[in-house]
Amino acid sequence: MKKRRGVIGCLVLIVFVAALAACASTSQKSSTGEYVDDAVITTKVKSLLAADDFLKSFQINVETYKGVVQLSGFVNSQAAVDRAVEIAESVQGIQSVKNDLIVK
Repeated sequence: MKKRRGVIGCLVLIVFVAALAACASTSQKSSTGEYVDDAVITTKVKSLLAADDFLKSFQINVETYKGVVQLSGFVNSQAAVDRAVEIAESVQGIQSVKNDLIVK
């Protein structure tokens, strides 16, 4: 009976360690916490862009990976590009902004 408890305890410990290792981040994969942080940043940037009277008519896509915000889409002027980058940079928690906006 004692041996059985020891085996079960070891199995539980192995499962626990494996679960922790699965949540760790790698260079190609975000951890769960990083993914949630990126989602929050993306939501903040999107809402600020939608609330801006000058930019709300444009289709600007926002993606975030490990704190780097990528803006893509089409706008009508360089002023719109500059404003979108300025708004994205104002969000707390970002590392940098990658600007892939195209002036049409």
